[in-house]
Amino acid sequence: MKNKGWIIIANAIIWGFVMIACSLALKGTEAFKEIQFILSGGATMSLIIVGLGIIPFKKKNEDSPNQQSEQ
Repeated sequence: MKNKGWIIIANAIIWGFVMIACSLALKGTEAFKEIQFILSGGATMSLIIVGLGIIPFKKKNEDSPNQQSEQ
């Protein structure tokens, strides 16, 4: 469970890039279509990374109650 931190850090880095990309696209323009694609791409990547990162921990938690009751 010590490795959960990378999920949060990776997610924060992605959203940091999304915010920078949005600010660059908005610079001096009305670029709603460009922003919409950037934000949806960032949200999709965020869901994928967090989802894939949580699956192993969920499996470990499902296994651990059985091990704790045996001890």
